Amino acid sequence: MSMNLHTIAAAVVVLLYFAGMAFAVYFVSLVVRALRKYIRTQDVREEKAEVRKTLAELLKENRIRCKMTQEFVAETIGVSRQAVSRWETGAADPSTSNLIALAKLYGVPAEDLLHRAAGKGCPQGEVDAG
Repeated sequence: MSMNLHTIAAAVVVLLYFAGMAFAVYFVSLVVRALRKYIRTQDVREEKAEVRKTLAELLKENRIRCKMTQEFVAETIGVSRQAVSRWETGAADPSTSNLIALAKLYGVPAEDLLHRAAGKGCPQGEVDAG
């Protein structure tokens, strides 16, 4: 009977070994697929970074044009001054509701900010005044 336990134990060890190897192969395949997907989306990531930078520049330009401080903007729309700073440096994007509030505060349509940030100019053939 002792021999059967050793055989069973050896079989269990071999089974666990192969299960571990199968898991390792599966895990490596998941990592490779994720890396491939990440590499293929480089253009999208670069475009998003460019749009974020452009939006940041537009937000800062509009604030300066309106002769407002970051602190004033922050207090008016109910966020921290650091949040406004992060938006203007491109470190973060404002939420949709904050973007709408900024557009109203600066007296520009939110759509214009988004179109200009995306490099599309003003919508519907309007003259770009910026």
